[in-house]
Amino acid sequence: MKKEIIGVSGGKASFSEEAAEYYCAKNKIKKYEIKHLISVENVLTELDEGKIDLGVFPIENSNGGIVYEAVYAMSKHLFEIEKLFEVDIKHNLIALPSLSSEQVTVIASHDQALRQCKMYLGRVWPGIEIKEWVDTADAVRAIKNGELPKTAAAIAPRKAAELYKMKILEEGIQDLKFNFTTFLTVRKK
Repeated sequence: MKKEIIGVSGGKASFSEEAAEYYCAKNKIKKYEIKHLISVENVLTELDEGKIDLGVFPIENSNGGIVYEAVYAMSKHLFEIEKLFEVDIKHNLIALPSLSSEQVTVIASHDQALRQCKMYLGRVWPGIEIKEWVDTADAVRAIKNGELPKTAAAIAPRKAAELYKMKILEEGIQDLKFNFTTFLTVRKK
């Protein structure tokens, strides 16, 4: 059996990667390789071009609503929906190991994650600068690599903190205790 090439709309340690791994475990797919394509547009373009076998991306969250990026990208491509499935998303506030909460000046993340943590941000971080980033896990990478300020924190998965050797300032910051995101797996039509 050949290895499945799976394109995800996120970076390494992203929620989309987590969803792809969950999907493979649930469907007993053992031979696969994940391509981190960052955006839904990139996933669907690579699917069109036959560079990936399967695409995985989010379309809706129980709190944040529709993932607009996915809707816009889906309107430009033909594909077949294989499955819809839900993943419980736990957000964390992540920063450089040397940074304390008091030193944070900006919080960066994907628009969808920011919406899922809107009440938390308003309650705990009123007036803080909020910066939209292309991907949750990529925001952690960008802080680590100096593309975002050293005083930035990212809203992202625990796995991103582990991968980039960063510190979790606060766990479970999403507004809803049960914060489910619906993901799609898609194949070329």
